[in-house]
Amino acid sequence: MSLSTHVLDAAVGRPAEGVAVRLLTDDGTLLAEGSTDADGRITGWRTGPGVHRLVFGTGAYFAARGTDSFHPEVCVAFRVDDPDEHHHVPLLLSPFAYSTYRGS
Repeated sequence: MSLSTHVLDAAVGRPAEGVAVRLLTDDGTLLAEGSTDADGRITGWRTGPGVHRLVFGTGAYFAARGTDSFHPEVCVAFRVDDPDEHHHVPLLLSPFAYSTYRGS
């Protein structure tokens, strides 16, 4: 199963470059880690069926920009049922709130 994510900084209306992201299994095993690119994206990660977590380093992202924030990290848990299907997990981010959904 292929996995991608896209982080948008809603406070400034731009992609969030340099957000550290970890992909974990339900039991906490690290599958992949990286940082969002200039377009706020990470692509090409692979995983299998089951529950997984994307953990976004949001506190460090905002601190590097001199911005106070409430959430030191954002953890998005999601379930993969069909290992042949692509999953896209976007994160809309601001210093004091976030939103996510299943993208395409």
